Amino acid sequence: MLYFLRKFKIKGKMMNKLLKLVLTSAVVLSIGTTVASANVTKGQKLYAKKLKSVCGMTGAKMSAKHSQDEWEEIGVDGLNAEIKKQCGTTTKEKYLPHLYDFFYEYANDSGNVPSC
Repeated sequence: MLYFLRKFKIKGKMMNKLLKLVLTSAVVLSIGTTVASANVTKGQKLYAKKLKSVCGMTGAKMSAKHSQDEWEEIGVDGLNAEIKKQCGTTTKEKYLPHLYDFFYEYANDSGNVPSC
């Protein structure tokens, strides 16, 4: 980056402003993508806390009810219906992306086994 700044003769205050802008943009982009994404670990914790006792099965058994392709077909939109079918209850909409990532990650064809 310094090569670029020197090549175009950017010096002093202009260089400081440009550097601050670049660094601020990098921080904002990294924080934004982290906050907006669902989380497998959070889904596992939510399942253990909210659904494990209600469903009467471990997260491994619930995840293994379907393959990753089948979980994709169900998707986040159909997840509450699937939870109702398997467990007889539904859960809050805000939990669904995390639960979906958890179920998808540990599906019966994934080769992964959760610890709950």
